[in-house]
Formats: sequence, structure tokens, C-alpha cells
Amino acid sequence: MTDVLLKVEGLTRYFDVSKPWLNRVIERSEKQFLTATADVSFEIRRGETFALVGESGSGKSTIAKMIVGLLEPSAGRIDFDGQEMNFHSDAAMRTLRRRFQMIFQDPFASLNPRWRVGDIIAEPIRTFGLLRGPAVMREVGRLLDVVGLSASDVGKFPHEFSGGQRQRIAIARALSSRPEFIVCDEPTSALDVSVQAQILNLMRDLQDEFGLTYLLISHDLSVVRHMSNRIGVLYLGRLVEQADGKKLFTEPQHPYSRMLLDAVPDLELSGRRRRQVEGEIPNPINPPPGCAFHPRCPLAFDRCRVELPQPVPTPGGQAACFALKPGG
Repeated sequence: MTDVLLKVEGLTRYFDVSKPWLNRVIERSEKQFLTATADVSFEIRRGETFALVGESGSGKSTIAKMIVGLLEPSAGRIDFDGQEMNFHSDAAMRTLRRRFQMIFQDPFASLNPRWRVGDIIAEPIRTFGLLRGPAVMREVGRLLDVVGLSASDVGKFPHEFSGGQRQRIAIARALSSRPEFIVCDEPTSALDVSVQAQILNLMRDLQDEFGLTYLLISHDLSVVRHMSNRIGVLYLGRLVEQADGKKLFTEPQHPYSRMLLDAVPDLELSGRRRRQVEGEIPNPINPPPGCAFHPRCPLAFDRCRVELPQPVPTPGGQAACFALKPGG
């Protein structure tokens, strides 16, 4: 059994955003493609939490959907427990799907409003044939207890619960197929601040209890710092830095990572020096040449504008930046 549960190599996804065919003929225009992710590679070890962070439009959710099979990659490969995911084989994907699940950003939108809670949680159990008969609802009641709800809630509908309670139901549904790996796509961003910590603590407790491995998608660095063992920083679809969780917050190497941390309010009034965040993320349909971050980077020089930097080793990880020396 390998220590690496999930391995992603060269993951790339294009979206065709061209105008309709007739418009292109009249305007004599070419097809246009949006590069959501480009050549993304990382590994997630068993039992750890790997986080992907970045601004909106950086490709975080696209990667999450490709990993769970909701989107097919344009290029690259995804290996789960040493087995390459075959998106063209329904039988192969069905075998793998029981082993990984996803917790979505909006708990209300991800739950069928016409189904009772018991049926929502029981669906994966029945689909994968894990239990039959009365044992199914007994397992549903047990899962509700595990996530901090009551077994008596099985007959209620999602609208009868608060946002935090609905997310607990979504977590119980994710656990019902007995997965090893869970993708958490902004699991607390739609919740009140008062309940975010409760959900995050629940997720950590469940990770310890069931030996789960998480991929956490978030733009909230406080959530990432609380949850993650290792962190990947995305910018315009490319992974610009990977680092140990603590190392990234104390010694960020890539200028974009530093910019993200500088944007976090200094609630402790420590007097730390901060750079003003300048510029906006470029158009992904027509990204700048070379390093995509160079129009906003305070360290950019001529090479950055024409050549794409490759990752180099840094203390605690790696980063793709010409201003860095290999090894830190």
C-alpha cells in the first residue's frame, strides 16, 4: 500500500467559449478557449489535508470536479491509490466513486429539497449496495448522530434546518459510502461565521475518527491555516507554489503567495509590513505571455515577461518563480 492516495500529473482543462458557428462565419473569427487549469501536478498522502488556495477564477473548483469525475480532463492524469482514473469506463469509475466523495459549497443547493433527510443520506448506501433492508436506516441514524444531529431527523426536509445543520447533513451523506477521500469545496463559505468553526472542528474530528484524507478548496486563509498539512497556491490555473502549511504562512516564497497573505487583515495589530494588493487577475482567455503574474509582480523583470517559470525547490516545498534561488 502506497503512502500517496491521490496523484495528479499535468492536469489541464480547456473550455470552449467560442461564439456560435454562424457568428464566427459572419465575423470571420476563430474559436476561443479558456484555460481553466494548466499542467497542475501534486500529491496527497493518506490521512492529510491538502489545500488549494487562490483568487476566484484560479481553477480551484475545476480541479475538484475533475478529481471526483464530474469533469473530464483535457490532458493529464489522475491516479487514485495507484490506479489511473479511466473516465471512459463507467464500471471502473463506479468502483472508484464509492471511495471518494465531495462536500459542496452551498449545502442547500446540494440537497434535494423534495427528499427527506433519511433518503438523502441513504441514497449512496443503496446505490453502492453497502446495506439492505432496515439496516440502511439504522446506519442513517448512526451517521446523523456522528455529525451532531439526531436520528429522529430522518423524516424532515432540508428547509427545516439551518445552514450549519444542512452542511452537517451533506457531511453525513458524504460519509455514507464509507469513503477514504473527501473533496471539500469551500465547505464553510456559505455559512455564518458563528458556525464555521463548528463545521471545521467536526471535519477534523471525523478525519481522526475515520482516517479520512481531504482536499480542501478555499479562498479563506484562516480556514486553510486551521485545517491544512500542506498547501498549493493557484494563480490563473497554474500551481505557483506548494509548501508545508506552517511554512507557507511564515515564509511564503512566491510573490503571489506573499500578496495573498498581505491581504489578510492584521487583527493582532502586530505592525507587520504589508504591500498593497495591486492589479487584477488577467483574462484567462488571453493570458499574458511568460509568467501570468508578471503584470502584478513587484519582482518581475524581462525574463518573466517572455518565459514560463518552472518549479524550483524551496524550504518546505517548491515554487515557480525566476526571482527565487533553488533551495531557497
